[in-house]
Amino acid sequence: MTILWARGLSVTLLLVGTAMPAMSAQSGRRWKAHDPDRPKPVKVTPGESPAAPPSDAVVLFDGRNLDAWSSKDGSPPKWVVRAGVMEAVPGAGAVATRRGFGDAQLHVEWSSPIEATGSGQGRGNSGVFLMSEYEVQVLESHDNITYADGQAAAIYGQHPPLVNASRPAGEWQTYDIVFRRPRFGPTGTIVTPARMTVFHNGVLVHDAATLWGPTNWLQYGQYAKHADELPLMLQDHEHPVRFRNIWIRPLPDLPSDEEGLAESKAEVTLRPAELDRFVGRYGAGEQVAAVVSRAGGTLVLKTFGRTFNLVPVTRTRFVLPRTAGTVDFTDPGGAMTLRLVVAETVVEGTRLK
Repeated sequence: MTILWARGLSVTLLLVGTAMPAMSAQSGRRWKAHDPDRPKPVKVTPGESPAAPPSDAVVLFDGRNLDAWSSKDGSPPKWVVRAGVMEAVPGAGAVATRRGFGDAQLHVEWSSPIEATGSGQGRGNSGVFLMSEYEVQVLESHDNITYADGQAAAIYGQHPPLVNASRPAGEWQTYDIVFRRPRFGPTGTIVTPARMTVFHNGVLVHDAATLWGPTNWLQYGQYAKHADELPLMLQDHEHPVRFRNIWIRPLPDLPSDEEGLAESKAEVTLRPAELDRFVGRYGAGEQVAAVVSRAGGTLVLKTFGRTFNLVPVTRTRFVLPRTAGTVDFTDPGGAMTLRLVVAETVVEGTRLK
């Protein structure tokens, strides 16, 4: 924190780092920089360890029962729970969550059979299906060669993982997945395809990968409009793959950064002569804190190496168009003063001769 005081001028900087952002050429509805009315993030208590569920997670399996799961036909699941893990029973069919999910952060731990047998796709095979449609492959891939888009952590049939981060057979492995569901238009056409970011054993293996459609064997699936929330599914591929510590965090439809407040608009119209009243350099002594000039029918403020077109909301108050800041002019005793307030920054100065 830096606090600077000078006669006739006070500049209080409570920000760490650069003071104010440059003007952006971006358009659309976005939050103004440093808007104090912007909703604050909800508090979430992290888990006691990196793999433990945070306070807002939905725990799908904690080692005790399969209450959150069913068979695909809705009947009780036929997988077994023992020693704190759930294990696929070959031939029992997939299990799916009773609740549906869309955008989500998912944590799941899995282990292929300790005694690794078979080869290729016949070695510790299962899968984690987001929305029952979009698979992250489970396979023993530490010492097993198969096609690239079918090995462990592949987005099956579409994207191989960036690297092979597999542990040896029988060891516990983790997937941490951020999934953004596809968005469809009113007629069912795809507007935004699904995206997936995946960490395998803490290693980034997919970075916001775009899915071409539902994952499938031997072909690319075609997007078809479906519900915004569908069950998470774990595959039975005839191998006794084990799972534990499964939790999921539903995510908002859109990140809060993507929709904000509209651009500031002038609420009054000032004549050029009225604007000229405020033109000048503001500061104290030889120190200049801000410079105000006129460009056509607009006042322009330069401060902290940034330039802002000022938008009038009264005859003496202006706002910064894309930054939540105000500039007030007053002339007590004929000496024009400027006061800029933005975020935790305050600039005050008197017009210099």
